Amino acid sequence: MYTIAELTERINKEVEKIQYSTEPKNLYDPIRYILSIGGKRIRPVLMLLGYNLYKDDVTPIINNALAIETYHNFTLLHDDLMDKSDMRRGNPTVHKKWNDNTAILSGDTMLIIAYQLFNQGMKNKEALTAFIDATLGVCEGQQYDIDFETRNDVTEEEYMEMIRQKTSLLLGYALKIGAILGGADEEDAQNLYTFGEKMGLAFQLQDDYLDVYGNTQEFQKKLGGDIVVNKKTFMLINACQLASPAQKAEIDQWIQAKTFDADEKIAAITHIYNILGIDKLAQQKIEKLFAISLQSLDKVKVADEKKAELRLFANKLMGRKY
Repeated sequence: MYTIAELTERINKEVEKIQYSTEPKNLYDPIRYILSIGGKRIRPVLMLLGYNLYKDDVTPIINNALAIETYHNFTLLHDDLMDKSDMRRGNPTVHKKWNDNTAILSGDTMLIIAYQLFNQGMKNKEALTAFIDATLGVCEGQQYDIDFETRNDVTEEEYMEMIRQKTSLLLGYALKIGAILGGADEEDAQNLYTFGEKMGLAFQLQDDYLDVYGNTQEFQKKLGGDIVVNKKTFMLINACQLASPAQKAEIDQWIQAKTFDADEKIAAITHIYNILGIDKLAQQKIEKLFAISLQSLDKVKVADEKKAELRLFANKLMGRKY
C-alpha cells in the first residue's frame, strides 16, 4: 500500500508533466499557474487510495486522478472570480494576475482538459458516469451557495445539502471512482463514497466552528470572518432557529447593519452563540458525521491494514491526534 505522502508526491510530479498547447499563451499560462501554486491534492490522493485498496500499482489511473484535480482547480478559479477574491494559497488569483475574461476562458479550458485527461485514463463507463455526476453536482452546489447569499431563511437541511454538493460530494466520488476502477463491488464503492462524503461534511462543519471558536495561531486567520460577512453557516442558521425574539432581533440588526465595528459584531454574535449552545450543537453534529464516515469505512470488505491510510487521512483532515 502507498502512503499518503508518497501519493501526494506522485501527483505533484504528474501535475508538472501535463502537456498543454503552447499558444495562445494567455490561455494556458493561467492553467499552469493555478495548478502550480500548491494545494493538498486531496481529491486525486483519495482516488488513488481507493484504487490501491484493490490494485497494487496506481499508474493505470494517474490520468483519471489528474482529471479530478484539474476539475477541482477549475472550480476554484471560477469561485475566486465569483467571490471577487484577491488571493488563493498566498498568491494572486487568476483574475487579479490576468483579468476576468482570461479567468473565465482559462477556467472553461480547464474543464475541457479535465474530461480529456479522464478519457486518457483507464476506461470504464460506470466511472465516467460517476465523474460526470460529480462535476455536475459541484456546480449545482455552487449555485445554491450563491442563492443563499440573498436569503435569510436558509434551513439547516438546505445548508447541509449545499455543502454536500459543493464540497464533500467530490471527496466521496474520488474514492468511489478509484474503487470502481480498481474492481470493487457496488457495495464497497458506495461505502467508500459515504466515507468520503460524511468526512467532507464533518470537515466543512468543523471549518464553520473553527471560524468562531478556533485558535487564531493554528487557524492562521482572524476569527469571525463568516460573522462579519453574514455567511450562512451551520452556526448562524441554527442560531436564528433557536434564538428568542429578542435575540433574533439583535441578530437581524447586525445582519442588516451597513456600517459597524467588526470586532463588536463578532463579539455580539458569538455571545448569542454561547448562550444558545451553538458550539456544542456543532460539535455534536461533527462527531456524528465523522462516526458515520468511519463506520462506512469499516464496512469496506478489504483487510484492515489496507484501510489504515484512509483512517490516517480522515484523522489528519479533521485535525485528530488519534
